[in-house]
Amino acid sequence: MQTQLNPSIFKSYDVRGIYPSELNDDVAFDIGRAFVGLLGAKTFVVGRDMRPSGERLFSAFARGATGAGANVVDIGMTSTDGLYFAVGKFGFDGGVMITASHNPAQYNGMKFTREEAMPLSLDEGLATMRDRILAGDLPPNAATPGTLTRRNIVDDFAEHCLSFIDRSKVKPFRIAIDAGNGMAGETVPHVFKRLPCEVIPLYFELDGSFPNHPASPIEPENMRDLQAAVLKYNCDLGVAFDGDADRMFIVDEKADLIGGDMVTAIVALNTLKRHPGATILYNLICSRSVPEAIERAGGKPLRSKVGHSLIKKTMRENDVIFGGEHSGHFYFKDNWFADSGMIALMECLELFSEQGKTVSAVISPIDTRFRSGEINSTVKDIPAKLKEIEAHFKDAQIDHLDGVTISYPHWWMNVRPSNTEPLLRLNVEGDTKELMEQHRDEALALIRS
Repeated sequence: MQTQLNPSIFKSYDVRGIYPSELNDDVAFDIGRAFVGLLGAKTFVVGRDMRPSGERLFSAFARGATGAGANVVDIGMTSTDGLYFAVGKFGFDGGVMITASHNPAQYNGMKFTREEAMPLSLDEGLATMRDRILAGDLPPNAATPGTLTRRNIVDDFAEHCLSFIDRSKVKPFRIAIDAGNGMAGETVPHVFKRLPCEVIPLYFELDGSFPNHPASPIEPENMRDLQAAVLKYNCDLGVAFDGDADRMFIVDEKADLIGGDMVTAIVALNTLKRHPGATILYNLICSRSVPEAIERAGGKPLRSKVGHSLIKKTMRENDVIFGGEHSGHFYFKDNWFADSGMIALMECLELFSEQGKTVSAVISPIDTRFRSGEINSTVKDIPAKLKEIEAHFKDAQIDHLDGVTISYPHWWMNVRPSNTEPLLRLNVEGDTKELMEQHRDEALALIRS
């Protein structure tokens, strides 16, 4: 019997929907078959986060995949970067991470990779899987079903993350870490038992109902408990991970929030010590201070669109050693070009240790500008609005790498459409707070008129 599929759960980079009304066991079973149909009956590794529906979705996916002849290796509960590591390190033909990342508790989802942790996106694989499920065009039951085996990768993953640094250089920092009841509660202890740091744990209990706050540290309100802990326990820094622990955010010893673009700059500086003159990628939402810091350190900055599938592809094509995004995603060539918040944290700890200064003193010479953060507006006719914005700022330097970027000597802004909703996303940066606020308000008045 053909499964009722809501095709909207297939997003630009993953599958995501409410369990069980949109994403349920029957859909997961068919996704397992469709994944095998796309990549062939090979050996795949599957992990999941701590959401209560994860185990059922895993079982259904595995039944579909093994029934179609593929072998499935179950690595249990892990982080998304742990899944990427397993695919790359152990040579699997592909991988699936069952997670809805930072989404609320009622959601679940799946992220997919081919071999070498290469991501599947809507343009490269996901739309084909969706259409085959809708058409009932799925592989038949194999004459010989595939196998289901288990493997533990947690300690191997911890050693891999630490291999990016000289762990003997790391100072005995006191660090508050907010796992948000997500998978960092599993991965952080395995990494930090190998370091001299003292960890003040917040919400390390794996709980997919998120009883304390949403596991979305890009939202400032979800960082308040971490900021309070940094001050209460006199910590050297604080760290927050999202639900599937692939993104990482930092606060300094004063409990001030450090943007993902500034973390990109810090990891870039540490990377360039080992790889002088290397190319470092940053997305176009990052501060102008990021390419400036890369150039000062002798690196070659490469500006890119937003989005992990695009970035991973660009990094492979240009042999980029490291790339970072304002959203807390950090990508490493030696991690199969995949993103890892944990590896980025290790790089930061090594640099902070070597500089021998407070985190704020390391960041302040780089972080000299003022940013609006991303502001979303609902817009009926997005193409017309983008043309209107260009006409309004016609004396600017304008480019179309991703949406429209308007550049002046002392301020710039980017306006780009959402992939999934009728939204325009605005980011503004100015050399002064007054410039940023003035042009932020000017742009918003134009966008919302």
